[in-house]
Amino acid sequence: MSSQIEKLLADGYHTWDGTDPYEDMIGPFYMKENGDGTYRTAFYAQDKHINGQGALHGGLLMSFADFALFAIAKDHLDGPCVTVGFNSEFIGAAGAGPLIEASGEVLRATRSLLFVRGTVFTGDQTLLAFSGVLKRVRKKN
Repeated sequence: MSSQIEKLLADGYHTWDGTDPYEDMIGPFYMKENGDGTYRTAFYAQDKHINGQGALHGGLLMSFADFALFAIAKDHLDGPCVTVGFNSEFIGAAGAGPLIEASGEVLRATRSLLFVRGTVFTGDQTLLAFSGVLKRVRKKN
């Protein structure tokens, strides 16, 4: 697994600054800027990510998609945000081993909300379509 992680890091991926105990436990998840203002996220599917049917656990894919929402919207966050809406559709399945990626776009950014959509995929196979709404959290004085 360490050679796979070394490849991700060599390809420009990095983990999110700071810590998120849940994501740290189920990940690690990585992100990178594509050079055109968009972001891509990735992780390698491991045995710990598999459900009883031998496929990636749906909850893992949704958690990864939530991570991707924030990465996709990174340049629009402007401070802390929380997920206030999340939708997903399972489209395909994968097992342990492959690189799992996500990409997407910000559909709209308002003063208080960010609307984002994307897909989780491996190679040319789509695993999950998702969309979400992020709310900017205003600091209290």
